[in-house]
Amino acid sequence: MALLRRFGNLTLKQSIQSVAGRNNIGLFGELENQSELKIQMPKLSKLIPSNPKVWVVIGVGLAGVLILAEVQRRRIRAKNSVKEDFGAFIHRFELLPFPQPPPPAARLPLSGLTFAINDNIDVKGYVTGHGSIDWKRTHEAAEKTAVVVTTMLRNGATCLGKTVMDELGFGVLGENKSYGTPTNPQNPSHIPGGSSSGSAVAVAAQIVDFALGTDTIGCIRLPASFCGILGFRPSHGIVSAIGVSPNSQSLDTVGCLASDPSVLHRVGHVLLQLNPLEPKRTRRIIIADDLFQLSKIPLQRTVHIVSKAIEKLSGYQTPKHVNLGQYIASNVLSLKSFHEEPTNQQSGMSILKALSSVMLLLQRYEFKTNHEEWIKSVKPKLGPDVSNRVWAAINTTQENDDGILVIPTVADPPPKLNSRKSISSEFHDRIYALLSIATMSGGCQVTIPFGRHDDSPISVSFIASHGTDKFLLDTVLDIYPSLQEEISVISSSPPLPYTNGNMDAAELLKEKGLCLLSFRLVILMAVLKLRFEALVNDLTCVMGELAMRTSPRRTEALRRSGGTRLANIACLGVENPVVIEGCWIFGNAAYKGKQWNKAVSYYTEAIKLNETNPTYYCNRAAAYLELGCFQQAEEDCTKAISLDKKNVKAYLRRGTAKESLLFYREALQDFKYALVLEPQNKAASLAEKRLRKLIS
Repeated sequence: MALLRRFGNLTLKQSIQSVAGRNNIGLFGELENQSELKIQMPKLSKLIPSNPKVWVVIGVGLAGVLILAEVQRRRIRAKNSVKEDFGAFIHRFELLPFPQPPPPAARLPLSGLTFAINDNIDVKGYVTGHGSIDWKRTHEAAEKTAVVVTTMLRNGATCLGKTVMDELGFGVLGENKSYGTPTNPQNPSHIPGGSSSGSAVAVAAQIVDFALGTDTIGCIRLPASFCGILGFRPSHGIVSAIGVSPNSQSLDTVGCLASDPSVLHRVGHVLLQLNPLEPKRTRRIIIADDLFQLSKIPLQRTVHIVSKAIEKLSGYQTPKHVNLGQYIASNVLSLKSFHEEPTNQQSGMSILKALSSVMLLLQRYEFKTNHEEWIKSVKPKLGPDVSNRVWAAINTTQENDDGILVIPTVADPPPKLNSRKSISSEFHDRIYALLSIATMSGGCQVTIPFGRHDDSPISVSFIASHGTDKFLLDTVLDIYPSLQEEISVISSSPPLPYTNGNMDAAELLKEKGLCLLSFRLVILMAVLKLRFEALVNDLTCVMGELAMRTSPRRTEALRRSGGTRLANIACLGVENPVVIEGCWIFGNAAYKGKQWNKAVSYYTEAIKLNETNPTYYCNRAAAYLELGCFQQAEEDCTKAISLDKKNVKAYLRRGTAKESLLFYREALQDFKYALVLEPQNKAASLAEKRLRKLIS
């Protein structure tokens, strides 16, 4: 409007010069001096009244200039605003902390720290908007400040405002239609993750020291990972949710984000009101090998960094490995009713049975929590049926778990901004598969930055059982400096070679040695037409020893006895095709005997000797699938297909690997191609139907 008033006060010549520029061609030609303007004015006065459309043209032109100028002004203003606070805040205000106690009392634990809060946490006098303008419009200002905010203020921290979040806390991308998407300081062209996007950005941009948010299905852990900071989801039900707008009470918990582990530790202790003194326990690190198959973080990188970090510390056991999916399937039996496909007659009852199992377990746990002390002290007289059930609940024991599970926080790097259409359902499936562990178990989890991979921040998570929050926070504080030191070392080093996470490296080398030493004996047995498959279980253990006994003297004895052909074969080098065939036979036998690691070892040796045989890659992929090494299986199948475009088994196995990694659409394409090659293939047909149903 100011620009419009300025144009309204100009003379005709000034208006023309303002639009066209002095000494430039304008709407009416080049006007270099006043005399020329006077000469053309009579013509102009005749032209304009007789052609009123000219005024329309002039008006439209001036309006266009005004609009462009205003758009540019707003863009510059918005850009400067993002630079100031990265678009993290909805409201900027200051809530001062409670006064410090007089000496000699110690300073408040959070003195000097600043924090921000999600828009679903109450502050007296402000409307809790839940990230939505419509929610804010239809609700009144809060009458009280949330308990968690008051707790922070009482312990010396200063609140600087409310942050942007996904509308209603029902998203994981961090994008917000009402207030805009906060800018990820670690990766400005990519999303920050949500729903606590503004809180994560405010911490990552160092606007505040820490932030409070809610975590329902990963709303703190995911943005912490995408923004390269620490995120803490406490055990469910431990932190007060009074004054916090709920999303899903059974899953919600109030947590915090920080960029410094000591700050996270201090805030966590205040948030949970923990006793600072607790007996130190030995820590057991357990790495979920199968879950790293979903992640872009190489398993060997994680194992190397964690192992090296704890070598420098006391109180840690050697890291163990586990296939978490198999462990849960074998220990949480009620889950089988959900992923098996029973007959129509069994379907209804099996689901009800699973629900009843969950119901009874939950009742026992909560009954014990509520009444254990009274039952044990009073020892009430109860009827036989009630007594049996009550004491079964009271006597249910829960081990004092000192284990910490290590998993990737998320499977994929943060997608680019405004790429919602290109984000597949598989992306969400892989996210939820990892985030559901702590959410559904009620345990506590800390997201830890793990450097960068492919120019994006990556992280791992430490998970501990419900109620062991202090144990977990103390562990993170203890191990964090060593982890970051090892991350900086490995980031400047060449990539680590792949090692099978299901098998100790020393054992794998031992198996490779046995394989090499056994070649000659395999060949001898093949020449003598022995039934290798029937003898393999007995002979495998002694082949290394027998092969070492084969000496030049033994070879010479074979020659003198007329066994020239056998002696020559025994002396052959490993480059011989028969030796390669022996590796393959050994691999097949180990596979049939369900010795998957040995099968991988033998197939690997066969591939080293002949890198152009697709069968060797395809067979090794089958062994990798049995081990849960889906990425390696996919790579082997891709290599096999490059060598043989019509290898149906390779397409089937690659499809299986991709489905296991939750890439449903890519898996579907492989199964479709297998059907093109073999239209009657039942496995491919069933897989295609199953995936179509999943995708739809």
